[in-house]
Amino acid sequence: MEREDDQKLWDLLGEAPQPFVSPFFSRNVIRRVREVGGWRETVTGWFTSRRLIPATALALAIGFAAVSIQPAADKEADDLPEAVSVIDPQDYEVVADLDDLLAAEDDNVWDDPESLSL
Repeated sequence: MEREDDQKLWDLLGEAPQPFVSPFFSRNVIRRVREVGGWRETVTGWFTSRRLIPATALALAIGFAAVSIQPAADKEADDLPEAVSVIDPQDYEVVADLDDLLAAEDDNVWDDPESLSL
């Protein structure tokens, strides 16, 4: 907006009193901040018995629910066939050797006809 556009408005704004800042402005601001309180009062306000007791009860209920669901998963794992449950420790060594053999055979590039063609 140019001054020539609305001379009456600019004259009115020129007559308005200038803002005055008190020399004690910063002191008053700090006092108000201290009156409101700090973060400690806010944090300790959350840990009242009115909020802490229901939160603890909810946490215990979730814990009991998790523990009660856990044995159901263990029962399914115990239903293994008898042939699987009766494996000797020596068989584990054979299985490990077979795994190594299969891994070595998968890495054999000489048997793959695609790798031999140019």
